[in-house]
Amino acid sequence: MREGHLPERARLHDGSLVPVPQRLLDSWQRSEEYGVPLDDIEPVFTGTYDDESLFYQCGQEVLTSLHRTLAGEPVSLLLTDADGLVLDRLSGDRALLRSLDAVHLAPGFSYAEREAGTNGLGLALADRAPTVVRADEHYALSLCTYTCAAAPVLDPVTGRVEGAVNLTTWSRSSSDLLLALAQSAAGTTAALMLARSRGQTPRPQPRGEVFRIEKPGAAPGAGSLDGLSPAWTEAVARASAGVAEGRIVAAVGEPGSGRATLLAQALRSLRPRDRILAARAPAPQDIQAWLDLWTPELAKPSTAVVLRGVEALPVWAAERLRDLVLAARAQTGAGTGSDTGDPRRVLFAITAERFEDVPAPLASLVESVVEAPPLRDRPDDVLPLARHLARRLRGHEIAFTPAAGRALGNHPWPGNVRALADAVRVAATRADVVDLRHLPPEILSGTSRRLSRIEAFERDEIVRVLSRYGPSMQAAADDLGMSRATLYRKVSQYGIQVPRG
Repeated sequence: MREGHLPERARLHDGSLVPVPQRLLDSWQRSEEYGVPLDDIEPVFTGTYDDESLFYQCGQEVLTSLHRTLAGEPVSLLLTDADGLVLDRLSGDRALLRSLDAVHLAPGFSYAEREAGTNGLGLALADRAPTVVRADEHYALSLCTYTCAAAPVLDPVTGRVEGAVNLTTWSRSSSDLLLALAQSAAGTTAALMLARSRGQTPRPQPRGEVFRIEKPGAAPGAGSLDGLSPAWTEAVARASAGVAEGRIVAAVGEPGSGRATLLAQALRSLRPRDRILAARAPAPQDIQAWLDLWTPELAKPSTAVVLRGVEALPVWAAERLRDLVLAARAQTGAGTGSDTGDPRRVLFAITAERFEDVPAPLASLVESVVEAPPLRDRPDDVLPLARHLARRLRGHEIAFTPAAGRALGNHPWPGNVRALADAVRVAATRADVVDLRHLPPEILSGTSRRLSRIEAFERDEIVRVLSRYGPSMQAAADDLGMSRATLYRKVSQYGIQVPRG
C-alpha cells in the first residue's frame, strides 16, 4: 500500500483530511492483494459486447437523455456491465475525454476493482452499493485527478446486478450531486427495463473477447513462473530467439497447452515493460469490428500482439492482417533491409493448433514455428502450475498434500493446462490444504469413454471413499456396501488410481 501502510485518513484536493471509510480501506487492501500497480494501470481490454441486450438499450437511452441536460458540464457518463466493462461513454468536454482516454476509462476496457484498483464503478459493483470515490481515495495515483460516482443497476425481475451507471468529473469540480444523479439514472434504467420486459427476465449478455492485456507480473504470460521443465523452457528459448531476430513466430500445439503463454513469456523476456495484446479470433459477424478495434496497435513502439487461434479467420481477414503487418514493418524499416528501422518494434506472433491450418496469407508471414509441448509430456510442471494457479485464484499460497500432488502428476491431462486450471479451481475453493478428496473425481479416473449419470455417480462415490480410506480396500468396500472383489472390478472398470500413503 502507499508508504507500506493503509492510511486512516485521506487528503482531499483542497488539502483537508477526512477519515477513510472502512469500505474504502477494504477496497485498498483488495487492490494491493490483486497486485494493481500504484502509479499507473492498464485495465483489461475486452472490446465486443451485446448492444442489443435490454440492459444496454435502456441504459443508453437513460444516459443519452441525461447527457443532453449536462452537455455543458465537465462530466463523463458511462454505462458498464456487471464485470466493469465500459459499454458506452458520453461527454461534451473534449479535454476530459482525452484525459480519460489516457487512463483507459473508455468503451471496451474493464474498470473492475481487480483490474483498476479502488475506483467508483469498481467498488459499486464489488459492494453492490452506490459509491463515490474522490481524488486521493483512488488506489492508483493516475486516477487521483478524478472523482467518480457510480450506482449498480439491478435486474428488476431477478435482482441480479446487470451493470452500473458511472459519472466521472475532475477532482477539483463540485461532486455533490454526482451520486444522486448516478442513483437516479440507475433507478430509471431498472424501471425502463421492467416496463419493456413484459414480466420476462432479460436475456444475459454474451461476451466476446477481443483481446486482453498481459501486464508485467501477470503470470504465467509475464514470465513470473520460473523453473519449469526443460521441454517448456527450451520452447520459450526458441520463441525468444525468433522474436529477438525480428521474425514472426507461430506457436502450434494442442488446445490448452499454453501456446499464447509461451509467446507471451518469450516477448516479456525481451521487452519486460511492453504491453502484450492477446487477440482472439471472434465470431464471423464480429470480424470487421474486431479488426478496427485492435489493428491500430500493430505499429505502436511499446506494444506486442499475439493473435490466437488464427485458423478460425476467413481468408479475407487474414489478407487484411497480412497487409497491415507488412505496412507496419515497412514503416519502421523492419524486414526491408533498412538499417534505420528497429525490427523489434513490430512484434507480432500467432497461434494455431496445426501450422497447416493457418490461412495462407498469414502463413506466408511466419518465419519461425515453435511447438508448445502438451502437459502430459512435462509431468514435473503439473504441481508448480497447480500451486501457481491456486495462488492466483485465492490470493495466497495453497498447499497440496503428497497424495494430491501424485494424483495430479499421474493424470494424463487431455485438456492440458486449461483442464488443470479447471481442476485447481474446484479444489482450491474447498480447502487451504488440497488433499485427494478435494480433487474432482475424474482426476483419479483414467476412463476415456463417456459415463452415464449412474456410472458417473458410482465412480465419484468410489473415489470419495477411497480418498478417505487410502489403500485399505476392505474398509472402503465395507463403507460402499460391496465385496472387495466387486470394488477391485469397479476400480479397474473406471480406471481409478488407488491412492497410496
